[in-house]
Amino acid sequence: MVKEVIHDPIFLAGKSELATKDDLQVAQDLLDTLIANKDNCVGMAANMIGVHKRIIAFDNDGTYMVMFNPEIIKKSGLYDAEEGCLSLLGGPRKCKRYQTIKVQWQTAEFQTRVKTFSGFSAQIIQHEVDHCDGVLI
Repeated sequence: MVKEVIHDPIFLAGKSELATKDDLQVAQDLLDTLIANKDNCVGMAANMIGVHKRIIAFDNDGTYMVMFNPEIIKKSGLYDAEEGCLSLLGGPRKCKRYQTIKVQWQTAEFQTRVKTFSGFSAQIIQHEVDHCDGVLI
C-alpha cells in the first residue's frame, strides 16, 4: 500500500531498529511508495514512511531491490556529491559519498547476502543507509 512520505526532520533523525520477518508488509509498503514516486525518487528507507526499521528499497540499475538490515562493510573512493531527498524540503544538499561499497544485508527470506555496488547504485544505498542511521543530508 502506498504510504504518506514523512517530512518531520526530528522523526527522520531517529535511528532504526533491526527488521524482522514481522516487517515484510512494511517492506512491501515501502516498495509500493517508492514506485508511486518513481518520477521524483530512486530510493527510500522505512523511516520515510513512518517506520523505524532497517529496510531500504531502491532502483538498482532499472530493477527494484529491497534490503533488510543493510550494513556497509567496506567503502572506497570518497567523492563530493549533491543529493536531493523526497522527505526533505528544499533543494539538493552537498554530501560525501564513496564510489564503491560492499554491503551485507538480508533478503525477504532473511538470507544474508553480500555484494559490491558502485556508481549511482552505491550512492543511493549510502543515502538510504544514512536514513536508517538517522543521518540526514
